[in-house]
Amino acid sequence: MKYTQLGKTDLQVSRICFGCWQVSPMWQKVVPEEWEAAVLKALDLGVNFIDTADVYAKGLAESMLGDLLAREGLRDRFIIATKFTLNFEEEGLVNDTSYDYILRACDASLKRLKTDHIDLYQIHDWDHLTRPDEVAAAFGKLKKEGKVRWFGLSNVNADQTRMYMKYFDVECQQPIYNLLDRDVEAHELPLCLENKIGVISYSSLAKGLLSGKYGPGSHFDDFRAKEPLFHESALPHIHNGLQEIKQTAEKLGLTLPQLAIRWILTHPALTSAIVGVKRAEHIESIVAAADENLNFRDWYKVAEIMATAKKKALSPA
Repeated sequence: MKYTQLGKTDLQVSRICFGCWQVSPMWQKVVPEEWEAAVLKALDLGVNFIDTADVYAKGLAESMLGDLLAREGLRDRFIIATKFTLNFEEEGLVNDTSYDYILRACDASLKRLKTDHIDLYQIHDWDHLTRPDEVAAAFGKLKKEGKVRWFGLSNVNADQTRMYMKYFDVECQQPIYNLLDRDVEAHELPLCLENKIGVISYSSLAKGLLSGKYGPGSHFDDFRAKEPLFHESALPHIHNGLQEIKQTAEKLGLTLPQLAIRWILTHPALTSAIVGVKRAEHIESIVAAADENLNFRDWYKVAEIMATAKKKALSPA
């Protein structure tokens, strides 16, 4: 496993990050024993970076991780990133980055994670109603108390990032980035490169669409059923694109998921790619993606093929 510095921090993180979003009920149910085995296998394979959030199953993902690491005595073997913003203390989810809520949310995450500090604490989404200086005040208190080491952002655009940067050190951005969702290449990734901000991508396999498991005729009974690229009219075009880039994958001795992850990690702004994991074989099958980068020709070729496939998939019949 290769490691790299996260932003301007002192954290050396694995280029594959173990993602805990899969614990959320929006995905198919996770078997706790299998998930725990996956975390332990990730560690065996050199993965030292794990990303979760307080809202994943309303605290369950953090609790499962905290219980496992405490029981096995592994807290110091992992760099833990978690996120907050969605206030689920009351009925209905609302974005809340107010001073008091940040402090409560952090204490609740620390308790669930069974740790005395969070390595990377990230705003999970943009909050329209809280001034950035109020956020900075809460962050300053958390850092002074030793509860959080570094701070980052997720789902926040370039302009919003610049605003936060005026008030506190932003060390990481966590955007959607994959072969089918490249919007952040225009503004967010250049901003991060310019300012030495780390980047950890999520939805790296486009909610499984880039895994190669789904083709014409596939059906989805979860949240993906309402997404355009998972529609029955779109799937054949995505499938055709994947079959085309499979030639590049085979030439390099990679699977389709490995190629998709290696494509992400080749971008110079990328620090680590988050991979959603439920079972040990999932992490075993993906870590080779981080061994090296793609060459220029393969990176652009794969990108163009999947851009064309997406365009066809979203075109009116």
